[in-house]
Amino acid sequence: MQNWFEHAIIYHIYPMGFCGAPKVNTGGEPVQRLDKVLEILPHLKEMNVDTVYFGPVFESVSHGYDTTDYRCIDRRLGTNEGFARICKTLHENGIRVILDGVFNHVGRSFPQFTDIQKNGQNSPYCGWFDNLNFGGPSPCGDPFWYEGWNGHYNLVKLNLHNPAVCDYLLESVGMWIDRFDIDGLRLDAADCIDFDFFRRLRQYCKSRKPDFWLMGEIIHGDYKRWANPEMLDSVTNYECYKGIYSSHNDKNYFEIDYSINRQSGANGIYKGIALYNFVDNHDVNRIASMLNNPAHLFNVYTLLYAMPGIPSIYYGSEYGIAGRKENNSDDPLRPCYDYQELPGANRELYRHIVKLGRIYRAYPALRTGEYHTVIIRNQQVLFSKTLQDQTIFVALNLSDEGYRFEFDTPMPEMVDVLSGSSIPVSGGRACADVPPHTGMILVRDDILNREPEQPELAMVLPRTLQVGGIYRHFKGGQYRVLTVAKHSETLEELVIYQSCGEDGAVWARPKAMFLDSLPDGRERFALESNM
Repeated sequence: MQNWFEHAIIYHIYPMGFCGAPKVNTGGEPVQRLDKVLEILPHLKEMNVDTVYFGPVFESVSHGYDTTDYRCIDRRLGTNEGFARICKTLHENGIRVILDGVFNHVGRSFPQFTDIQKNGQNSPYCGWFDNLNFGGPSPCGDPFWYEGWNGHYNLVKLNLHNPAVCDYLLESVGMWIDRFDIDGLRLDAADCIDFDFFRRLRQYCKSRKPDFWLMGEIIHGDYKRWANPEMLDSVTNYECYKGIYSSHNDKNYFEIDYSINRQSGANGIYKGIALYNFVDNHDVNRIASMLNNPAHLFNVYTLLYAMPGIPSIYYGSEYGIAGRKENNSDDPLRPCYDYQELPGANRELYRHIVKLGRIYRAYPALRTGEYHTVIIRNQQVLFSKTLQDQTIFVALNLSDEGYRFEFDTPMPEMVDVLSGSSIPVSGGRACADVPPHTGMILVRDDILNREPEQPELAMVLPRTLQVGGIYRHFKGGQYRVLTVAKHSETLEELVIYQSCGEDGAVWARPKAMFLDSLPDGRERFALESNM
C-alpha cells in the first residue's frame, strides 16, 4: 500500500518571512499573523497542493531555528489556539500539515540553558547540552563552555544522548499531534542528530499516527543512512536540486538524467524511497535567480513534477520571484509577499504550475511510475514513467531551436497534455516536435483538456459519471454506480459500483480508470441507462 506522501504536492512556507514578522522577538502580546495562510487557501487548492510544510513556528529568539519554547507558537505568529484553528481549516480542505522539527539545537534563551547561566554547576540541566563544561568561558561570555551548532554559539547544541532531553522532545511532538493534529515533521539538520533518537522518534510517531511522515534535511551522504525502515521515511534531495539548475545552465541534461537513474532508475540505489524534491527553499537562492535563462523555468518545474519523488514549491517561487543571499543574510530568500500585487510576477509560469498540479493528480504513472530514459542528449531528454498499464512520456528541450523527438510507442495515438495538441503516431513510431525552451507530457488519453478546467477538483476526467447509472463493462457485465468516494491516503476519486448480476458484488475502481478507454478506442465502462 502506498503512503499518502508518495502522492503529495507540498507548499513550503517560511512563516516569519511569509507573515512579515519582526526579525527579533521582543515579547509583548501575540499577533495572529499566521492567518495569512488561510487567505491563500484558494491559491493552494488551485495548485492542487495537499500538504503545507511550515518552517519554524515555535517561540524563538529571532529566525525560528533558535527555539526557546517547543510548546508555544511564536508570539510574532500567533497563539496555540490560532494555529490549531489554522490546522483544522487546512485539514477540512484536504491539506495536511508538516512542521519543522528543530531538535539539534536551541536558542540561548531556552529556559534550561538560562537555568545553567543562573545556577552554574548546581543546575539540574547541565547534562542537557553537548560538551558543556566549566573549564573556561564561552565565546558569548558565559562562565562555561558549550558546543554551538556549526560554530554558531547562538544555537546551543542539545545532548540527544540524554534520555531526559529525548523524553522532553518526544513529549513536545506528542503535544503537537494532540493539539494541532500534525501529519509529519521535517527534521532540521538531520545529519547532526543521533540515530538512536531518530529510531525513538519513528517508533513514537508511528505509534500515534501510522501514516505520520518523517523527512530529514540531508545535504550530503548516502540517503539510506537516514531514510530506512528504522528511521526516516524521506530526506531532502539536494543531489537533484543541484542537478536540475546546473543541467539547464550548462545545457547538459546528462547530469540530471544520470542522478535520477542513479537514485530511482531500474537499478537505483534509492528505489522505493520517495525523496523530497525541490528547486529552491529558505536556505538557497531562488530558482529564478539561479537560472542563466529565465525561459528554462518552465522545463525546471515540468521536471520537478515528472521526476521520481515528491514535488515541493517554495512560497512565491510559483510566480518566478527572484531572491539571492546578500551579505551572508537569508532575508532576501524569506520576504513577505502580497499575493494580490506581486511586482514582476510571472503569471504564465504560475498557470503552468497549476496545469502541472492537475496533470500530477490525474495520472498515477507521473507520480509513482518507474523512470526510464528513452532519449538523452545535451539539450534534450525524453523519459517515460510507467505504472501498471499506464505509460507517460516526458520530453524536454532546452535548446534555442526546436527539436524533433522520434521514438517507439505502444500507443496508437498520443496527446501533449500540457498543450492539448495531438502527436503523430504511425506504425508504432511517434514524432513530437518540441519548440525551444519547452517540454511536453505525452499521454494516450488526454483526460484534462476534454473538459473545462476545474482546478478545485483533485481529478478532472474525460466523461461525466452518472451516479445511479447502469454501465456495461467491455467484457459484458452490467453494473450500477452507487457513489463516488475518496481514497483516504491519496485523495484519488474511486467509483463504488455493484454488479447487476445475482451475486450483487460491490467493487471499487479509480474513477480515471472507470472512465478510461481501451487501446482500441472502446470505453471500459459504457453508460447504458442513467435511470
